[in-house]
Amino acid sequence: MNLRNLLQFAVALALAACGGDGMGGGDDGNGGPPPPPPPPPPAGCSPTLSTPRVFENLAFDSPVALKQAPNDASRWFVVEQGGRIRTFVNDPAVATTDDFIDLSSRVHFEGEAGLLGMAFHPDFATNGRVFLNFTDLSGDQIRSVTAEFTSRDGGQTLDPASERDLLTVHKPQANHNGGNIEFGPDGFLYIGLGDGGGSGDPRERAQDPHVVLGKMLRIDVDNRPGGTPYGIPSGPEGNPFEGNALCNDDGTSGQNCPEIYALGFRNPWRWSFDRQSGDLWLSDVGQADWEEIDFVELGKNYGWDSREGAHCFEPASGCPTAGLTDPVAEYGHDIGFSVIGGYVYRGGQATEKAGRYVFGDLGGMIASLAPDGAGGFEVEQMVEQGCAPEGASGELQISSFAEDLDSELYVLDYGRGEILRLEFNE
Repeated sequence: MNLRNLLQFAVALALAACGGDGMGGGDDGNGGPPPPPPPPPPAGCSPTLSTPRVFENLAFDSPVALKQAPNDASRWFVVEQGGRIRTFVNDPAVATTDDFIDLSSRVHFEGEAGLLGMAFHPDFATNGRVFLNFTDLSGDQIRSVTAEFTSRDGGQTLDPASERDLLTVHKPQANHNGGNIEFGPDGFLYIGLGDGGGSGDPRERAQDPHVVLGKMLRIDVDNRPGGTPYGIPSGPEGNPFEGNALCNDDGTSGQNCPEIYALGFRNPWRWSFDRQSGDLWLSDVGQADWEEIDFVELGKNYGWDSREGAHCFEPASGCPTAGLTDPVAEYGHDIGFSVIGGYVYRGGQATEKAGRYVFGDLGGMIASLAPDGAGGFEVEQMVEQGCAPEGASGELQISSFAEDLDSELYVLDYGRGEILRLEFNE
């Protein structure tokens, strides 16, 4: 089980528990039923991390991202996979939410597909621009869409009619979408896309530079030469294939796609930039045996599907290694089954985890990368899979991490629709 099935697993559990009414629970300020009593934590579970629930009067349906707007700590925004983004004031006692935008009629919500990513333009306060990634249907064809929307009311809501599609990518299946989008410290928009689905990347998309699937992309949304939807970063630190024709219409071209920043990914579900260094850390979901953490750099190839983590995948032995970059860390399916990317911790808590990459797994494991003494990293678990950490109402089903403007970290529990804060116990 991993993100190749992403949230079919979670949906099945929720439907069984909720009588087919969908995911989430609790009083969301709109008259929802109270949650069931939390199960007791498993015996012998001693996590080194507490995850108290915050905003206890709110719960969300299939939450996959949690954001604050640049330089504005007064509100939070929760991305729901079904197509809504809900916003609420940053007050522990808040009991109601407002719709920032509702694209549920536009978004194709199926398994891993749906509304998956959100990025505020760095100048959102003045230009009202927000970028979203979602899946939709064109006839019976599944597409990954990255689009720009604009606020017409001073940032209170986004206007659905303002949609301007930047990049549309035809996908063979509904899974392996990636979908996380973020502005980097260089001011460019980064888009992480999965390989398009199918076991073992059957059409070798992640290694094909003529296709944007299985890649980390980087585009310039403020530069639109010749009326194009976006520009391509150029110069000494420009994209490797800048100068070629854009792959914006269907995600492919007869040339190497200029949007590509790095390649060789299976399903980069969540990734982030270190607020202090600007480094890009990415968690790529594995297929059979290995979950990996990558330190992503311009122009590098991270190996899928020749390699899964630091191991041969296709072929099972003697696979090519030349020109491929191994992950900085990996873990097997004995401790997790679907990696969820997090953040380098830069908050104010006095903890040895300061400066470490903190991440998790859909099965509830939370860990950090600890130096291994040989210039690399090892996975150091703080919450083991199947544990109910202190402050949580049960075992976690992690869909995403979040970072507030003070660099404190949060986690979204997909099944219960709850927001939890990370508090380090050592």
